[in-house]
Amino acid sequence: MSFFVDNLNPIPLGKNKIFIIFGKIQVVHQKQIVMSNRIIPPSELIINEDGSIFHLHLKPEQLADTVILVGDPDRVNMVASFFDKIECDVQSREFHTITGTLNGKRISCVSHGIGTDNIDIVVTELDALKNIDFQTRCVKAQHTTLTLVRIGTSGGLQDFTPVGSYVVSKRSIGFDGMLRFYDLPKGTTDEDFESKFCEHTQWNPKLCVPYVVSADESLVERIGKDMVMGVTISAPGFYGPQGRHVRISPADPNLNQKIMSFDYHGEKITNYEMESSAVAGLAKLLGHKAMTVCCIIAGRVDKSMNTSYKGTMEGLIKTVLERI
Repeated sequence: MSFFVDNLNPIPLGKNKIFIIFGKIQVVHQKQIVMSNRIIPPSELIINEDGSIFHLHLKPEQLADTVILVGDPDRVNMVASFFDKIECDVQSREFHTITGTLNGKRISCVSHGIGTDNIDIVVTELDALKNIDFQTRCVKAQHTTLTLVRIGTSGGLQDFTPVGSYVVSKRSIGFDGMLRFYDLPKGTTDEDFESKFCEHTQWNPKLCVPYVVSADESLVERIGKDMVMGVTISAPGFYGPQGRHVRISPADPNLNQKIMSFDYHGEKITNYEMESSAVAGLAKLLGHKAMTVCCIIAGRVDKSMNTSYKGTMEGLIKTVLERI
C-alpha cells in the first residue's frame, strides 16, 4: 500500500485507485487521497514557535532517515557514543534525540519512554517531520520512508529465550488497543492469529482485543539473521498486564502459562515488552520500515533477573549499528 500520492494520475477502480509507484501497481483507497490534500489544523499537528514539533522539539532538518529508538533517555548517549560525529542533541521531557554520522551514514537516536501511548506520539511526530510541510501544513507530494529500529529490554517466556539472549520481534501482539483507534486497512493485522490466540487463552472479553502485526521482513532478515526470531507481546503495563503478582493478584493467574503454550503453525510467543506492536503497526500504516530487537533481562520461566545488563545492551547496540 502506498500513501501520499496526490501528485500521481490514478486509474479508477471502484472505491480504490491504482497507481504505478516505483514500477509496481499499488492500490490506494480514496480516503487516503482526501487525507493527503487536507490542511492539518494547529490543534491536530502542534508546531512550537521555534518551528519544532510539539513533544520531540525537533525541527525537520534535525532528523535522519534512519532512526534508532530506545526507551531510556540515557541510552541515547550510549548509542551516540558509537557515532563518528554529533550533529545535534535535543531533549524535551523523556524524549531525547541525538543525530550524528557513523561511517558516513546519518543516524538519529530517539528515546520514546515507556508504553505504546508514547510510541503513538513519537512515531507520529517522526513521520510528520519528514512527510508534512510545516509551512503549508499539508502532506508532502514525495513520501520519505523512515527506517525505525527499536532496541529494548524484555522478559523471556520460553526456555530458548534465556537471560542474555537477543530476540527479534518478527511479529508483535498488542494487548493495549492503541492501534485500533486508527482506520486499519484489511491486512494490517493478522486476524487469524488473533482469533486463534484469543481462543487458546480464553481471552477476557472485558480487555482490549489483541492485535497482531508483523515487522518489516527485510529489516528482520538483515539485523536479526543470527538472533532468536520471535513473537513479542506488547503489554499496557509492567506488573499485572505481564502477569506479575506483587500485592494485587492478576485477573487471570494462569494467563502466562496459556501464552507460553500457544503455538501458531510452529510460532511460539517468546517475550514480553511494552512498545513493539505500536512501532510495527504505526510504521506499516505510515509507509515506514520498522522492527524491534530486545535483550532478554528477565527470565519469566525460571524467575531470574539481570539488573546489570549494560554490557549486554552495548553489544546489541553495536551489532544493530553495524547492520542497519
